Amino acid sequence: MSGAGKVVCVTGASGYIASWIVKLLLDRGYTVKATVRSLSDPTKTDHLLSLHGAKERLQLFEANLMEEGSFDYVVDGCEGVFHTASPCVLEVSNPQEELIKPAVKGTQNVLCSCAKVPSIKRVVVTSSIASVAFNNRPRNPDVVIDETWFSDPVYCEESKEDKMPVKHLKFPVMACNIVLIG
Repeated sequence: MSGAGKVVCVTGASGYIASWIVKLLLDRGYTVKATVRSLSDPTKTDHLLSLHGAKERLQLFEANLMEEGSFDYVVDGCEGVFHTASPCVLEVSNPQEELIKPAVKGTQNVLCSCAKVPSIKRVVVTSSIASVAFNNRPRNPDVVIDETWFSDPVYCEESKEDKMPVKHLKFPVMACNIVLIG
């Protein structure tokens, strides 16, 4: 599969999953327009800039999930978008305001930017680790975690972990499989 000549966007590119998506896309010849919260933070950019092919085909952009239109210029000219950016906070006092609202608003903002670009053929939205992490299943090196591992709202509600953001959700949490554009 060759991405030569194709341009895609990866939001939240400094994150673990997004960094791997950027690497795989560059390895396959894609030009990647990647967003980070801050271009001036080397801990968010250096690992991306060191990837094979980054010098020739990686463009980094600063974008704000909460700012409408912040992704317009980034997704312009792209064929696909991998939206991985989302708040990643382990301890919250108000999950609705600190996690859910920014995640939903951020996704809406990215999708609105994508809707303005006729060249976009596919958008992939990834999910949070919270969607599969809280279910009381054993985890060891032999266990494969996949889309059947949805977090169990009952387990989350009964858990003694007060800091667990998922326990406050009143709807099922689902994961998204990550696929590359063909």
